[in-house]
Amino acid sequence: MNYDQLRHSLRGTLFELMRQPQRAIAAYHDSFRANPRHAGAARTIAWLEARRENWQEAERWFRQALAIEPDDANTWFNLGYAQDKGGRDDDAIASLRRASELNPKNDRAWYGLGMVLARRGDHEGAAAALNEAAQLQPMNGLAWYALGMAWYHCNAPEKVEQVIEHTLTHDPQTAHRLIRDTGRTDLAHLLP
Repeated sequence: MNYDQLRHSLRGTLFELMRQPQRAIAAYHDSFRANPRHAGAARTIAWLEARRENWQEAERWFRQALAIEPDDANTWFNLGYAQDKGGRDDDAIASLRRASELNPKNDRAWYGLGMVLARRGDHEGAAAALNEAAQLQPMNGLAWYALGMAWYHCNAPEKVEQVIEHTLTHDPQTAHRLIRDTGRTDLAHLLP
């Protein structure tokens, strides 16, 4: 056991609890220096930097963690999130795809991928990714709304109708919003 690494990590945790992110980051840097193969310290630094919206540093530290544990789906997801927030769409798409390949049940990776693809205008790709997210989280109104909008932009009215009908079963407000935003007033009679 590396006691220096452990000591610095515990200090980092204490500073996090005390809401002193700068000191926590410094302690986790010390922990990482004590053991440069400690992916957890690198991920924690990345998360703390992401909380501060320092996307470039967050990306750097998520990449450091992936250099140690290259098949960690959650780290790929978090890297994609940081890249998305930092305005690096192409990199975010690649990272989120990798996260969903490594863990096909990661609904957040599918949702994030769908949202980035939709923003880029790839509505068919967005619909495919968002469909995965919606199937994994059948009660997630945000995923179903985004899926309905992707189908709307793909000019697939029957798919939009299916999404609205599904959403009505658990989230009538989202269904109403989807009817309004897609101009599907012909389906307003379905609303309670």
